[in-house]
Amino acid sequence: MSETALSLLDRARGDANDESWRHLVSAYSPLLRAWLLRFEVAATDADDLVQDVLLTVLRELPKFEHCGHAGAFRSWLRSILVNRLREFWRSRKYRPATTGGSSWQQQLEQLADESSGVSREWNLEHDRHVMARLLEHVRPRFEAKTWEAFHRQMFDGQRADAVATELGMPLNSVYVARSRVLSTLRREAAGLVDE
Repeated sequence: MSETALSLLDRARGDANDESWRHLVSAYSPLLRAWLLRFEVAATDADDLVQDVLLTVLRELPKFEHCGHAGAFRSWLRSILVNRLREFWRSRKYRPATTGGSSWQQQLEQLADESSGVSREWNLEHDRHVMARLLEHVRPRFEAKTWEAFHRQMFDGQRADAVATELGMPLNSVYVARSRVLSTLRREAAGLVDE
């Protein structure tokens, strides 16, 4: 399979020993763990639950069909997280204390509800987190000057002509740098984050 032709999600459908699967795990583990800790899951239990969620993803990913709607994978992952949390708390006598006057069950229902504020927060955090990991992942593929031209335009908001002058690059090369990095990011993020 060509690395440039398939998204990280498609490549990760293979086997757990594949580099793409390891990258998916490293990208998602911190996000999942942070959300589990919000539900007052002990750190050691959170680590186990992250593994449970990821094992479910590994097992079910070959059957997962992206419906083409923005956030389909993100929603699918959130539902796996919610189900694992429900199973976890059902198997325990202890129930977490929650803030804001709602029960842990109500908070789980809010996370499960696509239209709730908690679900929208998951969506935003998910996309920011995954995009940050993807940026780290693709950066080594580019020369330092190419990355700098991209970064200055996209993150610092600099105009292409100013970047070209500062970096001593032809203006066209600055546009090409931005385009190449964005194209790579789009391929990697296909199916994982909203455009």
